[in-house]
Amino acid sequence: MNKETLKKTIIYLVLALGAIIMIFPFYWMVSGAFKTDAEYFSFPPVWFPSNWFNFDNFINAFHKAPLMKYFINSTIVMVCSVGINGFITILAAFGFSRLKFPGKEVIFAVLVAFMMVPFEMLVITNYQTVTRLHLIDTIPVLIIPFTSSIFYTYILKGFFDTVPDSLYYSARIDGASNWKYLWRVMVPIARPSLVTIMLLNAIASWNSFMWVQLVINSDRNRTIPLGIFSFVSEAGSDPKLQLAAATISILPMVILFLFARKYIVSGVARGGVKG
Repeated sequence: MNKETLKKTIIYLVLALGAIIMIFPFYWMVSGAFKTDAEYFSFPPVWFPSNWFNFDNFINAFHKAPLMKYFINSTIVMVCSVGINGFITILAAFGFSRLKFPGKEVIFAVLVAFMMVPFEMLVITNYQTVTRLHLIDTIPVLIIPFTSSIFYTYILKGFFDTVPDSLYYSARIDGASNWKYLWRVMVPIARPSLVTIMLLNAIASWNSFMWVQLVINSDRNRTIPLGIFSFVSEAGSDPKLQLAAATISILPMVILFLFARKYIVSGVARGGVKG
């Protein structure tokens, strides 16, 4: 075995080990959701459930807590957040990338500097704001924090900057307005980056817990993360049901990733027209 083959073998072994470490918690969660009481509490542990088509834990989980209501709330919050955030991000990134106005560089630099401020430091101010707006314990209060992001604007602006200026000026000479140029040219070119941004925003809004716990008081407006947290007391101390509920909660993100993985790879590769 030469040095190059040995090097590749070591790299693949390390990557395989890392993949196993990353995947194992998910496998244990999913497999535990299909186990019986005897299988789950047995020692040594049972690595494979005897029946992968045993859906009793999932059925009991839906009976113990209104998981479907939590699921619908999370879906509404995610769809609205992704749609509004995507629209605002596209407009902001195009403005900072192509339009010329006084103080553009300074404003963008200040916004980028705000990225250093963690969300936790703004929680009290945001809570006071939504309280004055009488939005506590409503669905809109879960959507508002995810409707804009400096980070996503920064990423998309960087992609827009790679599109040659000649393309913009050519479109303007042909009579295209800034609005038409944005939606007919820039958005299709930036589709891989947009899908990546929207997927990140979807994950962030779907998994949000601290803000939801702070502003939601009633059972009817809970989302999946807070619902599963409350599920511990509502379902008693049955870990199988908790694993079943957790498995249900990650399914939408897994499906979303499977459908969007092609665009994610393209976005990372910075696909599109190069300047």
